[in-house]
Amino acid sequence: MSTSKSSALGGMPKAGEAVLKLNDGNNMPMLGYGLGTVLHKRSRDQKNEVIVTTTKLAIEHGFRHLDGAELYNNEIELGDAVRASPIPRSDLFIVTKLCGTEKRDVMAEFEGSLSRLGLDYVDLYLVHAPYMADNAKDLQYVWSQMEEIKISGRAKSIGVSNFLQEHIEIILEAAKIPPAVNSIEYHPYLQRGPLINFLKSQNIAISAYSTLTALTEDAPGPVNELYTQLARKHDVSETDIALRWCLDQNIAAITTTRKGNRLKALCEKLPTFKLTKDRFPPEDRR
Repeated sequence: MSTSKSSALGGMPKAGEAVLKLNDGNNMPMLGYGLGTVLHKRSRDQKNEVIVTTTKLAIEHGFRHLDGAELYNNEIELGDAVRASPIPRSDLFIVTKLCGTEKRDVMAEFEGSLSRLGLDYVDLYLVHAPYMADNAKDLQYVWSQMEEIKISGRAKSIGVSNFLQEHIEIILEAAKIPPAVNSIEYHPYLQRGPLINFLKSQNIAISAYSTLTALTEDAPGPVNELYTQLARKHDVSETDIALRWCLDQNIAAITTTRKGNRLKALCEKLPTFKLTKDRFPPEDRR
């Protein structure tokens, strides 16, 4: 369920203020700034001040949900941006993720992430993928460690990423605390109806990444003309249309850019319109 603070723009919330109420009672801002893709570093050895500056700019323009991961090698920069921002830490929603492709000591990895971030807690800690587990018992053990982290208060919410229904069902068989979020690839060409329906039936919130795929990797394609038509209709960009399509389904949308003018435009335009009656045709090409 989404909730929000009202704004002057037709009673709609500002871009950073619309939130999803998670199953543990915490609120997750629906628009997230992703530190993967263009901000992803090959190594964490050398600090990249551009990432700090760009992330700080995203916060200044209205982003409150900052989506990081150990795998992105830029937790140090994310933490520096949080401290450099005038926005109070309590108003930000910081996400990082446990490596999901190799067996790791969950507690040690989490401590490492907190140390690199320079923070006392994160708002959401995710298992980045289920592939570190050889069997159901392994996956359930990893989740039990995630539960301990939440109980400690150092992660306000816990969840998963890139998990299919079968993986979540394994967790739920033994879980004391269910995942609050599943972060998945989601766009008009990968609509994942059965998985979406399952997650909603379990009250697990959805955070979507690769939201602009139809505009970038898979263009031109069947929905590009519709993107263009809707952008003209609402006097916004095609990027706004792609993100709004997720938000209007109560799905959080993660996006990223290095360009300050695009960050500003997203936060200004997204609250001004909805696509409630503008349905995309089913297009699942993967």
